[in-house]
Amino acid sequence: MDLEQLRHYCLNKKAAIEAFPFDADTLVFKVKGKLFALIALKRWEAGEAAINLKADPEYAETLRAEYNSIRPGYHMNKKHWNTVHLHEGEVDVTFVTTLIDHSYDMVVKGMSKKIQAELKSE
Repeated sequence: MDLEQLRHYCLNKKAAIEAFPFDADTLVFKVKGKLFALIALKRWEAGEAAINLKADPEYAETLRAEYNSIRPGYHMNKKHWNTVHLHEGEVDVTFVTTLIDHSYDMVVKGMSKKIQAELKSE
């Protein structure tokens, strides 16, 4: 999965936007102001393609145990975030999209019922 495909997939999520809230290197995808994916562009361009994604803590641990290329989130809360090292070739495109979906869903699930209802009606 190249960067443009990944960007397109994330932006097609309901109410998703992209931003650079930290610096010009960290591409962030948000839903209703909450992060669901982060990409370090310099590392990506250097051949170290990776994406940080949120996960249920138990699922995050399971993923790390099953895949060498999924590790605790780089510069993130290690309990809730994983870094998926795409450049290692262990995870395929379908699985990456599943992990993005899970991250997005986890973020939405943590929002108020009112915001969740707004999202459904958009």
